[in-house]
Amino acid sequence: MPVLLPGLWRGKYCMGQLTFIIADDHPLFRGAMRQALSGIATDTVIVEAGDLDTARRQAGLNSDADLILLDLTMPGVSGLSGLIAFRAEFPSLPVVVVSATDDPTTIRRALELGASGFISKSASIEQIREGIRAVLDGGIWTPGDIDLGSEHDPEIGALIARIQTLTPQQGRVLGMLAEGLLNKQIAYELSVSEATIKAHVSAVLQKLGVDSRTQAVIQLSKIGAEVLHQPG
Repeated sequence: MPVLLPGLWRGKYCMGQLTFIIADDHPLFRGAMRQALSGIATDTVIVEAGDLDTARRQAGLNSDADLILLDLTMPGVSGLSGLIAFRAEFPSLPVVVVSATDDPTTIRRALELGASGFISKSASIEQIREGIRAVLDGGIWTPGDIDLGSEHDPEIGALIARIQTLTPQQGRVLGMLAEGLLNKQIAYELSVSEATIKAHVSAVLQKLGVDSRTQAVIQLSKIGAEVLHQPG
């Protein structure tokens, strides 16, 4: 993965204002991230969220946000489902996953599902800044020289490929299914009819090759199983 070294950064953001969203349920970690972000540009606006719903609202209210830092285990997020939902709902907003689970498998799957970068929660403030600068300049960031390898589970590889075929709206619906929302609730959230949501759900199930929404959620949970078994 291409990485920009701190001494080489000449991004267009050096002098301008940057807006960041920090989505993490630990106040102390959000504070550490604020410290890291404050040193990136001369003027920064930092918005915080402690759960997925709040993060989604803040992304909608701050349509000019430059980047969101997304934890994988905060309330409303089931492994990588939060990433899938965010990428579907806000396709132009770069997502950098921040997690204590930083094994090659989790990082690779996050990137395959649309993350622009992956920062370990054990990273130093300067490493966090390096990663964010790289993403702001259009690159992809991963920790150090880690070898991401290839997907060792054919079933998961096939599932990720199917998820990549979903339309943005279908991706949003899948993310909400993972949150346990009913069709009526999803219809309300997306401001469409329940019949439209039923059609989307049917399309999602067909693309994922499953027969029920329960099976779809179970399949989705397999992708981020490693994430869910460790603190975020």
